Amino acid sequence: MIDELNLRGLAVAFGVGLLIGIEREKSKGSGPGRGPAGVRTFTLAALLGALGQLAAGTAGLIAAIGATTLLAAIAYWRSPSDDRGITTEVALILTAVLGGVAQLWPSVAAALGVLAALVLLARSRLHEFIEDKLSEREIADGLLLAAAAVVVLPILPDRAIDPYGVLNPRVVWTLVVVVMFINAAGYVALRTLGAAKGLALSGFAGGFVSSTATIGVMGARSKSEPAISGPATAGAVLSSVATIIELAIIIFVTNRKLLSLLWPALLGAGLAALIYGAAYTLRAVKSTKTEKASYGRAFEFRTAVIFAVAVTLISLLSAILAKQLGSAGAVIGIGMAGFADTHSAAASAANLAVNETLPERLACLAILLAFCTNQVSKAIVAWTTGGRKFALRIIPGLLLMYAGLGIGAFVSRLLPL
Repeated sequence: MIDELNLRGLAVAFGVGLLIGIEREKSKGSGPGRGPAGVRTFTLAALLGALGQLAAGTAGLIAAIGATTLLAAIAYWRSPSDDRGITTEVALILTAVLGGVAQLWPSVAAALGVLAALVLLARSRLHEFIEDKLSEREIADGLLLAAAAVVVLPILPDRAIDPYGVLNPRVVWTLVVVVMFINAAGYVALRTLGAAKGLALSGFAGGFVSSTATIGVMGARSKSEPAISGPATAGAVLSSVATIIELAIIIFVTNRKLLSLLWPALLGAGLAALIYGAAYTLRAVKSTKTEKASYGRAFEFRTAVIFAVAVTLISLLSAILAKQLGSAGAVIGIGMAGFADTHSAAASAANLAVNETLPERLACLAILLAFCTNQVSKAIVAWTTGGRKFALRIIPGLLLMYAGLGIGAFVSRLLPL
């Protein structure tokens, strides 16, 4: 008996076939040289796959796909066109597959059908972009990033190999991938929006992943291309704004009461970073020299590895010191963990407060200490990756964040007058 899910699957299959078929109908042309399949053929192929799955399960779907493949192959060999691409034939087989998938996971089939139609519709722009816009180096960098994220990352063990629980191969490699991705995102934004707006926007977005990593990326880009040092500084500073927003969200989810105590300090630090970063952004937008900058490379693999190793070593040192201090040094241990990552340190402090292992006031102080030590890491990373000039542009913003944090902490009475 056909139930509601089956009817929904048939409707999705019909819609997917119709959608892809409309796009192919506009592409197949007219006359003797027209393409072999249009809106009717694609709609019927989707329904064939759906009915095959509905009637006989996997075997019926395989039979439907086989029949569609055979018909597509015959149409390909009988095509009189000199430009014998196989896009339409592959799309026809995919439509039959999606028809069968619609009987199992209608939402997935619908989403994939829309994506397939969009890819087919954007064929001319994709061809132009790949042939005229992308260089061989950019393609190689993209493949390297994909290999690092999709091939290497999943096979690494997700467990610590040291007694302190710090040296986790997957976590370390994830940081490498994050740095590469932030750099690549900044490169795309740079090419799309120009130096002034692109780096500022990508820096802010990168801060939600890792502000320290973003500052390292911006520092390296500023050092290799001095003409974009202003926008790179803006992106580096604005990454801290995103960090504070994410930090507030993490504390809210973990322990709302702590956020009620910490929000003035976080707000003060965030406003300081926002004002300082906005000033550099406006200066970069008004400058004409930045638009003449070259694009450079999407990312430097060596830089990403060095950064991940450095952060891991800092984390290991912090863990060793915290262990030596014992339970009485919980606050110091959390503060030391801030050298590597503010968010995990804050989450740890909030959890300790929830479990009543650490008083709320001490948990707040631990989070503030972690935030402060993280700013030290940012200054070190800015100096080592971007050089003295870049660091001297970043450090005043970090000092202003200290001031905003301190003022907010005094207002909320977390710190004594």
